[in-house]
Amino acid sequence: MRIDKLLANIGYGSRKEVKKLLKSGSVKVNDMVIKDAKEHVNPDSDIVTVHGEAVEYREFIYLMMNKPQGVLSATEDNYQETVIDILEPEDAVFDPFPVGRLDKDTEGLLLLTNDGQLAHQLLSPKKHVPKTYFAVIDGEVTNDDVLAFRNGVTLDDGYETMPAELKIVKSGMRSDIELTITEGKFHQVKRMFEAVGKRVVYLQRISMGSLVLDEELELGQYRELTDDEIAELKSGYNGE
Repeated sequence: MRIDKLLANIGYGSRKEVKKLLKSGSVKVNDMVIKDAKEHVNPDSDIVTVHGEAVEYREFIYLMMNKPQGVLSATEDNYQETVIDILEPEDAVFDPFPVGRLDKDTEGLLLLTNDGQLAHQLLSPKKHVPKTYFAVIDGEVTNDDVLAFRNGVTLDDGYETMPAELKIVKSGMRSDIELTITEGKFHQVKRMFEAVGKRVVYLQRISMGSLVLDEELELGQYRELTDDEIAELKSGYNGE
């Protein structure tokens, strides 16, 4: 890997800024001053220092965000705030992207990473990765709905959903529920309730696969995944 790319990827500025840093003589590789931006280094074996401090290169970043309403699950948008806009520069420099999408008005768990292989596994229709949502429903959710969801419901376009697990947390004219689905059709949770004559008024994703939303994260906050969380995600969905 080129030394300028390595330093840019771990937050030492743009390629132009990194070139200035190199020219200043502040960067060493194995105790040798490196000024050529095209110099190749091995992040796994070479010791890179900047101003005498060793730098640690990471190829991938894994972030758990509690996405707020009003923010797009996208990497960029000319008019509206995206989840990438929330990130600190030292995290955004890794070019992470949201794994799947949450609607603009949906809150909750969103995984952001630059690990394309893991993202592919989590989003692959073949994997049937479970996603659990908490929702507030306008209307009384009944055991008939639980049975209907377990059998699969027909959406407005004629698509019949896979079996889903519906749990009634609180029933009434406005019901609280938890719903686990194993596919990701457009607006699926909202459309499933529309299929049984009810309307979602609040929606929050609380888990995706083995990853569970950290209750200590306020809306708009995020943190890096722990090593255990990363390992569990990868072990559950690697391979085809």
